[in-house]
Amino acid sequence: MLNKIEHIGIAVENLEESNILFEKLLGVPPYKSESVESEGVVTSFFQNGPNKIELLMATNPESPIAKFLQKKGPGIHHIAFDVDDIVAECERLKKEGFILINEVPKKGADNKIVAFLHPKNTNGVLVELCQEVKHL
Repeated sequence: MLNKIEHIGIAVENLEESNILFEKLLGVPPYKSESVESEGVVTSFFQNGPNKIELLMATNPESPIAKFLQKKGPGIHHIAFDVDDIVAECERLKKEGFILINEVPKKGADNKIVAFLHPKNTNGVLVELCQEVKHL
């Protein structure tokens, strides 16, 4: 089950400039920045009340974000939903006919494991499923 919108991902060309812009817009600095080498991106996260925004900048020209920026330019890249059991949710959505980009969830940013649904099945919207990694 999709619990809530976990964050909205925005592709940006310049993370430093975008951090300044969003800090002015939201009135708070990013609470976290990190590199996700497997995706070829560096990210910044902003918290605004219960809402989170993730800014994503490509670190190599072959990354999904670089390709998105080449095709569409800066803007909303994905909507992420929080789930309790990402494996079960992926199975449920496959049975409903959705195409998974990731058959096996993988490590993502902000202490999450993630999987993506192909936008062909979601009216052109890239959907990310996120499950927080519980530390023992």
